Amino acid sequence: MAADNNLQVLLQDPSLSADLKHIAQKVLNHQRITFDEGVLLYEKGELGYLGTLANYIREEKHGDKTYFNRNFHIEPTNLCVYDCKFCSYSRLLKQRADGWEYTMEEMLDIVKKYDNEPVTEVHIVGGVLPQYDVPFYAELFRRIKEHRPDLHVKALTPVEYHYIFKKAKIDYATGMALMKDAGLESMPGGGAEIFHEEIRDQIAKDKCTADQWLQIHEEWHKLGMRSNATMLYGHIEKYRHRVDHMERLRQLQDRTGGFQTFIPLKFRNKDNQMSDVPESTVIEDLRNYAIARIYLDNFDHIKAYWAMISRTTAQLSLNFGVDDIDGTLDDTTKIYSMAGAEEQTPGMSTKEVVELIKNVGRYPIERDTLYNVVTDYNDFQFAEEAKPRFYKLPVVN
Repeated sequence: MAADNNLQVLLQDPSLSADLKHIAQKVLNHQRITFDEGVLLYEKGELGYLGTLANYIREEKHGDKTYFNRNFHIEPTNLCVYDCKFCSYSRLLKQRADGWEYTMEEMLDIVKKYDNEPVTEVHIVGGVLPQYDVPFYAELFRRIKEHRPDLHVKALTPVEYHYIFKKAKIDYATGMALMKDAGLESMPGGGAEIFHEEIRDQIAKDKCTADQWLQIHEEWHKLGMRSNATMLYGHIEKYRHRVDHMERLRQLQDRTGGFQTFIPLKFRNKDNQMSDVPESTVIEDLRNYAIARIYLDNFDHIKAYWAMISRTTAQLSLNFGVDDIDGTLDDTTKIYSMAGAEEQTPGMSTKEVVELIKNVGRYPIERDTLYNVVTDYNDFQFAEEAKPRFYKLPVVN
């Protein structure tokens, strides 16, 4: 295996410092690296070194397989009671003229527009408003599943669940069981931002705490269900804050095994209260993916959102520990584009996703939300395929 050979060559490099060689040897021996070693990787790990370690782990776990799914988003509202400094998407209630609030029927209409499309997942996440409460979401999930039982409902972050459960005066365990009974099948990873209080209090003071975020996921995992996790990086945090964030996730994963995927989210500085903070470079993005793959030894998958980091960087990331590039999206999300992502109308046909993966020598695998294989596209021959039919969302001026 090329990745194995590359790691062996790295270990023989006389110019490699003893501490970095020790970490490389631990990776080869399947030993967990420590918190301090995680910080050291950020401080001293060069791109080629990190890529060698991360790609070794990636190929041990998945070979050349690279996963994607056919999905679409519903974003109920971009209005929000919270005021996160990094957010370009939400509008406070006083800016209501710049926002949208979908009704139940409007959301179901979006679902119905995909009735003849081979999508497998609807991803529901948005702002926090009082009218979107426990009864509302329970009914929405039920009606989606009644209309299309095979469509996987991946919905809401702990930020939203914390708010609606508190409003309903129910504890997290009761609330998550209610959501499961209504048809919720998995949770996305959003709202994690940075767990460490030094940073969280500066950028997202109002929303649920790190402990609350982790507790809601833990209650979901106790029900035998799966979820994802994220980290917002590249703003005012230090390297130790990133490692602290991943350490808390790693500890919860040790207890529950309920996380599927870790998704580093790049801070974008367009039209938010942190516009003065410069964005991370592509090299730092790739280093961050690689370190996440090395540190989170108990996570099966590392995902890059191509719509947030660009198609080219997503391709590069596949050599730095990433094995999943999310889905076709079909232009149904504004969260990234409103923050200044390169993809302003994020949608790719299945053929385009497959070619993007194949063009860097990886094997495209369409998965469902739980990573069951839907179609192996490695030797697949496409007939002429129609472009996705875009369902345009409101555009904020």
